[in-house]
Amino acid sequence: MEPVISLKNVYKSYGNKQVLKGIDIDIYPGQVIGYIGPNGAGKSTTVKILCGLITDFTGEVFVKNMNLRENITAVKASIGYVPELAELYDVLTPVEFLSLVAELYSLDPAIAMDRITKMLTAFGLGNNLNDRMDTFSKGMRQKVLITSGLLHNPDIIILDEPLSGLDANSVIIVKELLGKLAKEGKTIFYCSHMMDIVEKVSDRIILINDGAVVADGSIAELREKQGDQSLEKIFAQLTASESMSNAADQLINAFN
Repeated sequence: MEPVISLKNVYKSYGNKQVLKGIDIDIYPGQVIGYIGPNGAGKSTTVKILCGLITDFTGEVFVKNMNLRENITAVKASIGYVPELAELYDVLTPVEFLSLVAELYSLDPAIAMDRITKMLTAFGLGNNLNDRMDTFSKGMRQKVLITSGLLHNPDIIILDEPLSGLDANSVIIVKELLGKLAKEGKTIFYCSHMMDIVEKVSDRIILINDGAVVADGSIAELREKQGDQSLEKIFAQLTASESMSNAADQLINAFN
């Protein structure tokens, strides 16, 4: 099977700070990738490269056998991206905003409206289709954002903390949705700090630390290598420095 995403020896620096240090990853259709790492490890930079938002990197990135640099518009069209923060046009309604998104992807207006109505209704926003979004809670805005990333039925879905602000029922809906999309052959690249959810939804976990991959495999494979423990403990074992392990004690001591 050909990889749907391939990063080959990818490096990225901001000034004198090297953020990615030779990332080599092949991702295949139908995989749900949990892409995890501590703050500053390079997760967001990797996501921005895959989405075509950062182009001044070294190495090669291929998406659906297309060189990212040479086919950036076509690559963007095949990706659905859900960022962590719902930066929406507050003065618009969900229907107005999502219709604009649909037009950018050249979706037929009738098909787009049908999807918008069905998806927002499934998220419990059926009565808010024509309400201005400046009245929406963070969770409601997040549901609109998720809908915008999936509206054009992309083959590759990149999620950066997609559950931020969602209530428990909506989290369950999104988790089940990811599983069904993967069974349809969609590739899902999932970035999150919520280790318990990453462990449940991912069939492959890639852990990066200080710009390099330090673990790659299923949760069963990671447990075999690191001991039979939770993903959270494996994460801490592979990324925590001595100063980090003492941080809780230092915080408690601040009150003494």
